[in-house]
Amino acid sequence: MSDLMSDHDLSHILTHLGEERERGYDAVVPPIVQSGNFTYPTVAAMRAVVGKEFDRPLYTRGFNPTVAILRKKVAALEHAEDALVFSSGSAAIAAAVIAFTKAGDHIVCVHKPYSWTKKLLIELLSRFGVEHTFVDGTDAENYRKAIRPNTTFFILESPNSLTFELQDIAAVAAIAKGHGILTLCDNSFNSPLFQNPIDLGVDMVAHSATKYLNGHSDVVAGVLAGTHAHMRQVMAKEFMTLGACPSPHDTWLLMRGLRTLPLRMDRSADNAEKVARFLEAHPKVKRVHWPGLDSHPHHALAKKQMRRVAGLMSIELDAPDVAAVERFCDNLRTFLIAVSWGGYESLQWPICALQGPSGYYADLPFNMIRLYVGLEDPQMLITDLEQALARI
Repeated sequence: MSDLMSDHDLSHILTHLGEERERGYDAVVPPIVQSGNFTYPTVAAMRAVVGKEFDRPLYTRGFNPTVAILRKKVAALEHAEDALVFSSGSAAIAAAVIAFTKAGDHIVCVHKPYSWTKKLLIELLSRFGVEHTFVDGTDAENYRKAIRPNTTFFILESPNSLTFELQDIAAVAAIAKGHGILTLCDNSFNSPLFQNPIDLGVDMVAHSATKYLNGHSDVVAGVLAGTHAHMRQVMAKEFMTLGACPSPHDTWLLMRGLRTLPLRMDRSADNAEKVARFLEAHPKVKRVHWPGLDSHPHHALAKKQMRRVAGLMSIELDAPDVAAVERFCDNLRTFLIAVSWGGYESLQWPICALQGPSGYYADLPFNMIRLYVGLEDPQMLITDLEQALARI
């Protein structure tokens, strides 16, 4: 996929866009407007703002000047007209889906999505008469085949969670547009630097901003980007009613993280390639799920619609039982055991830790481990993996 944003444009977005230093504060770092409330000199002045919180400050749940800066940056990064910031990625996805569906509608979603997207469809929306179908998104025609007269919404996640299968985003978006169906793509795996689904025809893009956009493992947040009209519709009801707004301070931390996004993404991607190639060649590893490898079934598509492949992958160990998997995991020293990713530290998440009576991830093999390759020295990571693999 060709670069659609110059280094000059990217640097402008990350370090200048929306910061309005000419307004008088003259600070290199944007100020934190740590206020939940805003005052007006007259009744008429307040009346002029009520109902216009999409772009005017009244109460921070709706609009906050610090959050507004981040909205501009995220929209520009995703080549969108506007964006909203949420207190979590799951809130961003839920608000987008709920805003554009109603009782009796049908949603088509890629199979094996982010677990909270799956819960949204199965455990929440189904209670209110919204139907859903999960499809193998590796063939775009499966989306077309799943369309019913009441289908109104497609959910993509490319690559999807844990097995990192890709959808042909442009092909799925074209099918949706031909049937008047809205599309949402979770782009958390790639960040806006490595993939822009809106350029491929998708209507809205969501991120768990907790991951790469923040990059420091100290904020939970989400973002949603799309047209002015779509963002206004989400803001008017779902965003304001559910109240999943971020704090100004967390938003400021997200902007701090964005300053180094290109450096962090390139470092993680470079490290991931070295780690993935090492693991693919190791006799104790049965399979590596990472679209950057020639062996990945969707490698060609990844090269077509992604600029680079980011630092998240899964491996399947050649392990006889769960005990052997746990020995490997427990002996890793630089890969911390944790559920998130996208920061500076490398992480591991063994699927077997969540399998059991609950039924979670029963469709995945017990020997699967998700690895996030962070910013450490790659040889240190490989050495750590090598010694842990010897314990299986």
